[in-house]
Amino acid sequence: MRKIIGIGETIMDIIFKNGQPTAAVPGGSVFNGVISLGRLGQNVVMITETGNDKVGEIIKGFMMENGIDTSGVCVYEDGRTAISLAWLNERNDAEYSFYKDYPKARLDVEWPEINKDDIIMMGSYFVLNPALRDKVREFLCYARERGAFIYYDINFRSTHRDEALKLYPNILENFEFADIVRGSTEDFDNMFGISDPIEAYESKVCYHCKTMICTDADGDIRLVTPEMRKTYPVKQIETVSTIGAGDNFNAGVVYGLMRNGVLRDNLDGLDEKVWDDVIAMGQRLAVNVCQSFNNSISKELADEIAAFR
Repeated sequence: MRKIIGIGETIMDIIFKNGQPTAAVPGGSVFNGVISLGRLGQNVVMITETGNDKVGEIIKGFMMENGIDTSGVCVYEDGRTAISLAWLNERNDAEYSFYKDYPKARLDVEWPEINKDDIIMMGSYFVLNPALRDKVREFLCYARERGAFIYYDINFRSTHRDEALKLYPNILENFEFADIVRGSTEDFDNMFGISDPIEAYESKVCYHCKTMICTDADGDIRLVTPEMRKTYPVKQIETVSTIGAGDNFNAGVVYGLMRNGVLRDNLDGLDEKVWDDVIAMGQRLAVNVCQSFNNSISKELADEIAAFR
Protein backbone atom coordinates (compact mmCIF):
# COMPACT_ATOMS: atom_id res chain seq x y z
CA MET A 1 0.00 0.00 0.00
CA ARG A 2 1.37 3.42 -0.98
CA LYS A 3 2.24 5.74 1.87
CA ILE A 4 1.92 9.49 2.25
CA ILE A 5 4.80 11.05 4.18
CA GLY A 6 4.48 14.63 5.39
CA ILE A 7 7.46 16.71 6.51
CA GLY A 8 6.83 20.03 8.22
CA GLU A 9 6.28 21.87 11.46
CA THR A 10 3.67 21.25 14.14
CA ILE A 11 2.27 24.10 16.16
CA MET A 12 -0.65 24.89 18.44
CA ASP A 13 -2.90 27.50 16.81
CA ILE A 14 -4.81 29.68 19.27
CA ILE A 15 -7.51 31.39 17.21
CA PHE A 16 -8.84 34.84 18.06
CA LYS A 17 -12.04 36.41 16.72
CA ASN A 18 -13.02 39.96 17.69
CA GLY A 19 -10.07 40.04 20.07
CA GLN A 20 -11.18 36.97 22.03
CA PRO A 21 -9.70 33.44 21.98
CA THR A 22 -12.14 31.13 20.21
CA ALA A 23 -10.34 27.81 19.75
CA ALA A 24 -7.01 26.05 20.27
CA VAL A 25 -6.24 23.59 17.48
CA PRO A 26 -3.11 21.58 16.62
CA GLY A 27 -1.83 22.81 13.28
CA GLY A 28 0.99 23.35 10.82
CA SER A 29 1.02 23.76 7.06
CA VAL A 30 1.67 20.14 6.07
CA PHE A 31 0.28 18.83 9.36
CA ASN A 32 -3.26 20.11 8.65
CA GLY A 33 -3.44 18.20 5.36
CA VAL A 34 -1.88 15.08 6.84
CA ILE A 35 -4.57 14.93 9.54
CA SER A 36 -7.28 15.09 6.87
CA LEU A 37 -5.58 12.30 4.91
CA GLY A 38 -5.44 10.19 8.07
CA ARG A 39 -9.18 10.73 8.52
CA LEU A 40 -9.64 9.61 4.92
CA GLY A 41 -8.04 6.28 5.81
CA GLN A 42 -4.71 6.83 4.07
CA ASN A 43 -1.46 5.28 5.27
CA VAL A 44 0.25 8.42 6.61
CA VAL A 45 3.56 9.14 8.36
CA MET A 46 4.48 12.60 9.73
CA ILE A 47 8.07 13.80 10.09
CA THR A 48 8.10 16.73 12.51
CA GLU A 49 9.24 17.90 15.94
CA THR A 50 7.64 18.86 19.25
CA GLY A 51 8.84 19.77 22.70
CA ASN A 52 8.58 17.37 25.61
CA ASP A 53 5.75 19.39 27.15
CA LYS A 54 1.98 19.42 27.55
CA VAL A 55 1.36 21.07 24.17
CA GLY A 56 3.62 18.53 22.47
CA GLU A 57 1.73 15.68 24.17
CA ILE A 58 -1.59 17.08 22.93
CA ILE A 59 -0.31 17.39 19.36
CA LYS A 60 1.20 13.90 19.30
CA GLY A 61 -1.96 12.44 20.82
CA PHE A 62 -4.03 14.25 18.19
CA MET A 63 -1.94 12.63 15.44
CA MET A 64 -2.43 9.16 16.89
CA GLU A 65 -6.19 9.73 17.27
CA ASN A 66 -6.33 10.45 13.54
CA GLY A 67 -4.35 7.41 12.44
CA ILE A 68 -1.00 9.12 11.82
CA ASP A 69 2.21 7.14 12.28
CA THR A 70 4.26 9.22 14.75
CA SER A 71 7.52 7.29 14.45
CA GLY A 72 8.98 10.28 12.58
CA VAL A 73 8.29 12.76 15.39
CA CYS A 74 11.38 14.22 17.08
CA VAL A 75 10.57 15.07 20.71
CA TYR A 76 13.19 17.49 22.00
CA GLU A 77 13.99 18.28 25.64
CA ASP A 78 15.75 21.64 25.22
CA GLY A 79 12.93 23.93 24.10
CA ARG A 80 9.15 24.14 23.90
CA THR A 81 6.50 23.28 21.32
CA ALA A 82 5.73 26.19 19.01
CA ILE A 83 2.54 28.23 19.48
CA SER A 84 0.85 30.67 17.12
CA LEU A 85 -1.81 33.29 17.75
CA ALA A 86 -4.10 33.51 14.73
CA TRP A 87 -6.07 36.77 14.51
CA LEU A 88 -9.12 36.48 12.22
CA ASN A 89 -10.21 39.62 10.34
CA GLU A 90 -13.68 40.48 9.02
CA ARG A 91 -13.14 38.08 6.07
CA ASN A 92 -12.03 35.35 8.51
CA ASP A 93 -8.50 35.39 7.05
CA ALA A 94 -5.76 35.01 9.66
CA GLU A 95 -2.80 37.17 10.65
CA TYR A 96 -0.28 35.25 12.75
CA SER A 97 2.03 35.88 15.67
CA PHE A 98 4.47 33.00 16.26
CA TYR A 99 6.17 31.98 19.51
CA LYS A 100 8.97 29.46 19.01
CA ASP A 101 11.66 28.06 21.30
CA TYR A 102 13.59 25.43 19.34
CA PRO A 103 16.76 23.61 20.44
CA LYS A 104 20.03 23.82 18.51
CA ALA A 105 19.82 20.17 17.40
CA ARG A 106 16.76 19.82 15.16
CA LEU A 107 14.88 16.98 13.46
CA ASP A 108 16.95 14.19 15.00
CA VAL A 109 14.89 11.28 13.66
CA GLU A 110 15.36 8.14 11.60
CA TRP A 111 13.74 8.52 8.17
CA PRO A 112 10.77 6.22 7.52
CA GLU A 113 11.01 3.57 4.83
CA ILE A 114 10.11 5.02 1.43
CA ASN A 115 8.98 2.95 -1.55
CA LYS A 116 8.48 3.88 -5.19
CA ASP A 117 5.53 6.25 -5.72
CA ASP A 118 4.96 6.94 -2.04
CA ILE A 119 3.89 10.59 -1.93
CA ILE A 120 5.99 13.12 -0.03
CA MET A 121 4.15 16.28 1.08
CA MET A 122 6.41 19.18 1.99
CA GLY A 123 6.06 22.93 2.25
CA SER A 124 6.32 26.30 3.97
CA TYR A 125 9.39 27.91 5.55
CA PHE A 126 10.18 24.64 7.34
CA VAL A 127 11.77 23.14 4.20
CA LEU A 128 13.66 26.36 3.39
CA ASN A 129 14.90 27.21 6.88
CA PRO A 130 18.74 27.30 6.90
CA ALA A 131 18.71 25.69 10.37
CA LEU A 132 16.99 22.61 8.92
CA ARG A 133 18.08 22.67 5.29
CA ASP A 134 20.81 20.03 5.48
CA LYS A 135 18.43 17.55 7.12
CA VAL A 136 15.63 18.37 4.67
CA ARG A 137 17.96 17.98 1.68
CA GLU A 138 19.17 14.64 3.05
CA PHE A 139 15.57 13.45 3.30
CA LEU A 140 14.62 14.70 -0.19
CA CYS A 141 17.66 13.03 -1.76
CA TYR A 142 16.69 9.77 -0.04
CA ALA A 143 13.07 10.16 -1.24
CA ARG A 144 14.17 10.83 -4.82
CA GLU A 145 16.55 7.84 -4.80
CA ARG A 146 13.66 5.65 -3.66
CA GLY A 147 11.39 6.88 -6.48
CA ALA A 148 8.95 8.87 -4.35
CA PHE A 149 6.41 11.29 -5.81
CA ILE A 150 7.11 14.74 -4.31
CA TYR A 151 4.40 17.37 -3.84
CA TYR A 152 5.67 20.81 -2.83
CA ASP A 153 3.36 23.48 -1.42
CA ILE A 154 5.41 26.70 -1.42
CA ASN A 155 3.40 28.56 1.27
CA PHE A 156 5.90 31.44 1.42
CA ARG A 157 4.48 34.05 3.81
CA SER A 158 5.00 37.79 3.57
CA THR A 159 6.90 37.69 6.89
CA HIS A 160 9.79 36.00 4.99
CA ARG A 161 9.68 38.28 1.95
CA ASP A 162 12.87 40.06 2.96
CA GLU A 163 14.64 36.65 3.04
CA ALA A 164 13.57 35.66 -0.48
CA LEU A 165 16.90 36.46 -2.13
CA LYS A 166 18.87 34.54 0.50
CA LEU A 167 16.51 31.55 0.23
CA TYR A 168 16.34 31.61 -3.59
CA PRO A 169 18.74 28.64 -4.08
CA ASN A 170 16.72 26.51 -1.65
CA ILE A 171 13.46 27.46 -3.38
CA LEU A 172 14.78 26.45 -6.80
CA GLU A 173 16.26 23.25 -5.38
CA ASN A 174 12.84 22.35 -3.96
CA PHE A 175 11.32 22.99 -7.40
CA GLU A 176 13.93 20.60 -8.80
CA PHE A 177 12.98 17.85 -6.35
CA ALA A 178 9.23 18.32 -6.88
CA ASP A 179 6.91 16.50 -9.29
CA ILE A 180 4.12 19.01 -8.58
CA VAL A 181 4.62 22.57 -7.33
CA ARG A 182 1.57 24.18 -5.72
CA GLY A 183 1.77 27.88 -4.98
CA SER A 184 -0.54 30.84 -4.55
CA THR A 185 -0.38 34.17 -6.34
CA GLU A 186 0.68 35.59 -2.97
CA ASP A 187 3.53 33.05 -2.68
CA PHE A 188 4.92 33.96 -6.10
CA ASP A 189 4.61 37.66 -5.36
CA ASN A 190 6.39 37.28 -2.01
CA MET A 191 9.22 35.22 -3.54
CA PHE A 192 9.70 36.70 -6.99
CA GLY A 193 7.56 39.83 -7.21
CA ILE A 194 5.41 37.98 -9.79
CA SER A 195 1.70 37.40 -9.20
CA ASP A 196 0.66 36.16 -12.66
CA PRO A 197 0.61 32.30 -12.63
CA ILE A 198 1.68 31.86 -16.25
CA GLU A 199 4.58 34.28 -15.88
CA ALA A 200 5.66 32.54 -12.66
CA TYR A 201 5.51 29.15 -14.37
CA GLU A 202 7.35 30.22 -17.52
CA SER A 203 10.03 32.30 -15.83
CA LYS A 204 10.69 30.38 -12.60
CA VAL A 205 9.04 26.96 -12.30
CA CYS A 206 8.98 25.10 -15.63
CA TYR A 207 12.77 24.78 -15.90
CA HIS A 208 12.73 22.67 -12.75
CA CYS A 209 9.23 21.17 -12.43
CA LYS A 210 6.79 20.63 -15.30
CA THR A 211 3.53 20.63 -13.34
CA MET A 212 2.21 23.59 -11.35
CA ILE A 213 -1.06 24.39 -9.59
CA CYS A 214 -1.70 28.00 -8.59
CA THR A 215 -4.43 29.14 -6.22
CA ASP A 216 -5.56 32.70 -5.58
CA ALA A 217 -7.42 32.85 -2.22
CA ASP A 218 -11.08 32.85 -3.32
CA GLY A 219 -10.10 33.41 -6.97
CA ASP A 220 -9.68 30.91 -9.78
CA ILE A 221 -7.33 27.91 -9.66
CA ARG A 222 -4.85 27.55 -12.53
CA LEU A 223 -3.39 24.24 -13.64
CA VAL A 224 -0.30 24.52 -15.85
CA THR A 225 1.50 21.57 -17.48
CA PRO A 226 3.41 21.24 -20.76
CA GLU A 227 0.24 19.80 -22.36
CA MET A 228 -2.50 21.78 -20.63
CA ARG A 229 -3.46 25.15 -19.21
CA LYS A 230 -6.80 25.12 -17.47
CA THR A 231 -8.70 27.47 -15.17
CA TYR A 232 -11.03 26.16 -12.48
CA PRO A 233 -13.54 28.63 -11.01
CA VAL A 234 -13.90 28.77 -7.23
CA LYS A 235 -17.37 28.89 -5.70
CA GLN A 236 -17.86 31.77 -3.25
CA ILE A 237 -18.92 30.60 0.22
CA GLU A 238 -19.51 31.98 3.70
CA THR A 239 -16.48 31.18 5.84
CA VAL A 240 -15.92 30.66 9.56
CA SER A 241 -12.12 30.55 9.26
CA THR A 242 -9.81 30.22 6.24
CA ILE A 243 -7.01 28.69 8.34
CA GLY A 244 -6.02 25.41 6.72
CA ALA A 245 -7.89 26.04 3.45
CA GLY A 246 -4.78 25.77 1.27
CA ASP A 247 -3.38 22.93 3.35
CA ASN A 248 -6.54 20.91 2.82
CA PHE A 249 -6.66 21.77 -0.85
CA ASN A 250 -3.27 20.03 -0.96
CA ALA A 251 -4.67 17.06 0.95
CA GLY A 252 -7.54 16.79 -1.53
CA VAL A 253 -5.15 16.92 -4.49
CA VAL A 254 -2.95 14.21 -2.96
CA TYR A 255 -6.00 12.08 -2.14
CA GLY A 256 -7.21 12.55 -5.72
CA LEU A 257 -3.82 11.47 -7.07
CA MET A 258 -3.91 8.36 -4.89
CA ARG A 259 -7.53 7.55 -5.78
CA ASN A 260 -6.82 7.84 -9.50
CA GLY A 261 -3.63 5.80 -9.34
CA VAL A 262 -1.41 8.64 -10.52
CA LEU A 263 2.27 7.70 -10.42
CA ARG A 264 5.47 9.57 -11.29
CA ASP A 265 5.64 7.64 -14.56
CA ASN A 266 2.13 8.58 -15.72
CA LEU A 267 1.92 12.17 -14.44
CA ASP A 268 3.08 13.62 -17.77
CA GLY A 269 0.19 13.66 -20.21
CA LEU A 270 -2.39 12.89 -17.51
CA ASP A 271 -5.94 12.85 -18.87
CA GLU A 272 -7.89 16.08 -18.37
CA LYS A 273 -10.76 14.23 -16.67
CA VAL A 274 -8.35 12.89 -14.05
CA TRP A 275 -7.09 16.41 -13.38
CA ASP A 276 -10.69 17.61 -13.09
CA ASP A 277 -11.35 14.98 -10.40
CA VAL A 278 -8.09 15.78 -8.57
CA ILE A 279 -8.73 19.54 -8.47
CA ALA A 280 -12.38 19.03 -7.51
CA MET A 281 -11.30 16.93 -4.53
CA GLY A 282 -8.90 19.67 -3.49
CA GLN A 283 -11.70 22.22 -3.64
CA ARG A 284 -14.08 19.98 -1.72
CA LEU A 285 -11.71 19.59 1.22
CA ALA A 286 -10.81 23.29 1.24
CA VAL A 287 -14.49 24.33 1.34
CA ASN A 288 -15.18 21.99 4.24
CA VAL A 289 -12.35 23.29 6.42
CA CYS A 290 -13.43 26.90 5.84
CA GLN A 291 -16.76 26.16 7.52
CA SER A 292 -15.39 25.54 11.03
CA PHE A 293 -12.55 26.54 13.35
CA ASN A 294 -10.88 23.16 12.71
CA ASN A 295 -7.68 23.07 10.66
CA SER A 296 -8.62 19.77 8.99
CA ILE A 297 -11.73 18.26 7.42
CA SER A 298 -14.61 16.97 9.47
CA LYS A 299 -14.86 13.27 10.20
CA GLU A 300 -18.33 13.37 8.64
CA LEU A 301 -16.90 14.48 5.29
CA ALA A 302 -14.12 11.90 5.56
CA ASP A 303 -16.70 9.15 6.09
CA GLU A 304 -18.79 10.45 3.19
CA ILE A 305 -15.82 10.45 0.80
CA ALA A 306 -14.57 7.07 2.03
CA ALA A 307 -17.99 5.54 1.36
CA PHE A 308 -17.57 6.27 -2.37
CA ARG A 309 -13.97 5.09 -2.73
